[in-house]
Amino acid sequence: MKRKLLKNLLARTVLCLTVLSIPVLVIAQTPVDRPNILWIVSEDNNTSLIGCYGNPYATTPNIDRFAKESILYKNAFSTAPVCAPSRNTLITGMYPPSLGTEHMRSTNPVPSFVKFFPKYLREAGYYTTNNAKKDYNTVEQPDAWNESSNAATYKNRQPGQPFFAVFNLNVSHESSLHQPAASLHHDPEKAPIPPYHPRTTEFKHDWAQYYDKVEEMDRQLGKLLTELREAGLADNTIVFYYADNGGVLGRSKRFMYESGLHVPLVVHLPKKYAHLAKAKPSSQTDQLVTFLDFAPTILSLVGIKIPDYMQGQAFLGTQQKPERQYAYGFRGRMDEAIDLSRSVRDKKFRYIRNYLPHRIYGQHLDYLWRAPSIPSWEAEFKAGRLNETQARFWIPKPAEELYDAIADPDNIHNLATDPRYAKELTRLRNANEQWLRQSQDVGFIPETLLARIAEKTPLYDYARSGKYNRNRVIETATLASSRQPGDGRELIDRLADPDPIVRYWAATGCTVLKLVPAKTALQQRLQDDEETVQVAAAEALYQLGETAEAVAALQKALSSSSRPVRLQALNALLAIGPDAAPAREAARALIPKNPSPNAVNEAYDVRAAQNLVEVLEK
Repeated sequence: MKRKLLKNLLARTVLCLTVLSIPVLVIAQTPVDRPNILWIVSEDNNTSLIGCYGNPYATTPNIDRFAKESILYKNAFSTAPVCAPSRNTLITGMYPPSLGTEHMRSTNPVPSFVKFFPKYLREAGYYTTNNAKKDYNTVEQPDAWNESSNAATYKNRQPGQPFFAVFNLNVSHESSLHQPAASLHHDPEKAPIPPYHPRTTEFKHDWAQYYDKVEEMDRQLGKLLTELREAGLADNTIVFYYADNGGVLGRSKRFMYESGLHVPLVVHLPKKYAHLAKAKPSSQTDQLVTFLDFAPTILSLVGIKIPDYMQGQAFLGTQQKPERQYAYGFRGRMDEAIDLSRSVRDKKFRYIRNYLPHRIYGQHLDYLWRAPSIPSWEAEFKAGRLNETQARFWIPKPAEELYDAIADPDNIHNLATDPRYAKELTRLRNANEQWLRQSQDVGFIPETLLARIAEKTPLYDYARSGKYNRNRVIETATLASSRQPGDGRELIDRLADPDPIVRYWAATGCTVLKLVPAKTALQQRLQDDEETVQVAAAEALYQLGETAEAVAALQKALSSSSRPVRLQALNALLAIGPDAAPAREAARALIPKNPSPNAVNEAYDVRAAQNLVEVLEK
């Protein structure tokens, strides 16, 4: 009897300790079964830069060999074509336009229930490490990691403890092109240059230099795999290799094309875990996956229940879902350049919806312009030496773009106006609009208003509070960007809408359409309660020929206490060009005499002001 009581007491004690120490639901696997997970993440390279994806010019023997032993995903996509927003997706399992974290270097908080997913693994007994880049585009959650530093490694875990380890290979980052290399391994004259780039000396050199950097990245990956094997861990470790976004030369990183969103993904499951994948080892799969799916997939692989709030779906493990139909992408403000686009990709077509089509793709970005190839491209455009495909980067965008991504991987033949593809255009347009509403996309809120809301409540919660007039806002943004003259009367009426977000988009539509009948209503909006509406109205008035009035209003906005308002005004003045000359000294006043090199967030309006002053002084 005593022995039975003691046995029951011991069982209850173990249960209590387990509940206290592991506050997540672990399913399907025992600690002995749980795999280690190793993520090897390169920066800024799309599939076209990797040998096993079909490029003989690339030198990636380690990735190529690894792919032969693993599953190569032919349809893996980042949600954003730039690092910080895409990493926000990876770490949260959420879509950044749902969280208000889509703009570059966002500091908007996420709801308290949204955890950086490694925390779930840590609570389940995993040793979690990150080496070393984070860049998660929101408020930090340091308790997600046992270690996060340049020295972080799974080697510091307790004996027998499973690990989740991330190694970021920064050598292929965009910054690797900022200083031209004196000698190159890859021959610039043989570099495959996409048709949208001119074959300038600078482009040939930058392309060859970047292939050198990808080769160096490949060597680093090989070293990590060797270390894993020599430690005797290869048979117990699932390994992911992927890039954090596409890139890296102009019109790839930051842009909504295949070059910016189509990323390499190779996953190796040791024999004992091969049953956790539908695809067989040493195979290629056309399964569509997106960064939204990575967090739930890791939880599925290690047997942790996927939280209901995550917006992706597992493509490996015990909680796999049916294959997704679409991969969604987004583009918000990229550094100092304001823009807004959304994308939908299925296995054949890429659809892009541009909500600020009057903004050219080639808006000046200080960081992008540090690669010698970009100034050379701009110079060729100004000299009139580009063909139509190469010049497209420097002129206003179409409202809609549609590409056959299989036949046209460079995305240069826009099928959106081809009646033969009307059915596909409608299908993907509808898919985009449905996802905007389903995901409660808050990216249509001007950034100064986003920041104000985020001070009081997470934007995810705000979107679901009933205060966000989502449908009317998205409808107005669609009207504003569609370039349909018949929408003019409705846009003028919406300039008086009680919602400032609607008024902002109505004014933007007046810019896009150059809507002359809106003049009086726009002049009234110069006294709007919201500065972001004033700025949008001023830019529209410039398009109607009211140059002095418009520039004066934009110059006034440069003294705003709101950094997003100042940046919005600077974007408008840069688009105006030489006629913005009266605002030059106001822009110069924004440039500190001794700016802090580490003040990245604070620098975006300064960068735009510096560029405006340079443009106006030429």
